[in-house]
Amino acid sequence: MAQQIAVIGCGQFGTVLACHCAKAGHKVSLWGRDAQEIAPLLANRESPRIKGLRIAESIAITIDGRHAMSGADLVITAIPAQYARSIWKVLGKDCPKSACVVTVAKGFEVESKMRPSEVLASLNIGGEIVTLSGPTIATEAARGLPTALVAAGSESATMHVQKALATDSWRIYCTTDQVGVEAAGAIKNVIALAAGMVDGMELGMNAKATLLARGLAEISRLGIALGGRRETFFGVAGVGDLATTCFSMDGRNRTLGERIGRGESCDSAVNSMESVVEGVETCRVVVQLAQQHGVEMPIANAVHGVLFSGLSPRSALQELMRRNSGEERI
Repeated sequence: MAQQIAVIGCGQFGTVLACHCAKAGHKVSLWGRDAQEIAPLLANRESPRIKGLRIAESIAITIDGRHAMSGADLVITAIPAQYARSIWKVLGKDCPKSACVVTVAKGFEVESKMRPSEVLASLNIGGEIVTLSGPTIATEAARGLPTALVAAGSESATMHVQKALATDSWRIYCTTDQVGVEAAGAIKNVIALAAGMVDGMELGMNAKATLLARGLAEISRLGIALGGRRETFFGVAGVGDLATTCFSMDGRNRTLGERIGRGESCDSAVNSMESVVEGVETCRVVVQLAQQHGVEMPIANAVHGVLFSGLSPRSALQELMRRNSGEERI
């Protein structure tokens, strides 16, 4: 059944989401923060960030939050974790209290260490809150290539999202483990930065495969400590999303890591990226949470050292390789 859906945020994935929802037969509006941001979308119905993606004329593109969300059954927020609070403090009054709110952000808020759904709940946005996560490289989704995602929240709300967004190209699973799904989506970006550094230093596939395996161990350890379920980290939202982010040439975190691995300074690489790289600020929080919960995360600590303490990627690699090794454990 057709629904009215508002997508908040017209970055890469927000625009793809709007197009996906329109193709699924829904009435869709796409919100951008200012006239400058939405101008190119309105001018030729194309996104400057995703070549070849055509935005249907039926999608209403606007900077007016009230207009975008009026009567919406689903409100999908594609705002990066670090900006969600400031934007939703302004837009919150326009979101219908009956609307199911779906967040696709993958990160932690730095100051509060909250997950995206917790930030929205703290602001009393909409009705039930669902997290949608999984392998979602925007350029592939824009081409209609198949993927699987996980909707996390209450059983009724996730089924609502599943019915609304599942298509021949999007297979959507449901889970009540919202903590695990959000933790997996956030922490994997830190491992993806490390994977990019491996690529930049040309260390080979053996090294990269080892990194992914041990990175997954770190993700699951911290995620379980936060309250997630073990099986979540070995499913679509865990290892599935991790693999995609670490191997895709279009993955922003991997790309940033590669540039740093090739010798570019962290500041120069970050400042020249066209889109927000969630893993950078998320790394700060991950290291703090690991310390708080007593979880060992050597890869995350190494990435933190490279990003914020002037440690070179080569030195970080040496430190990891020289650690005492014993029985492998997850």
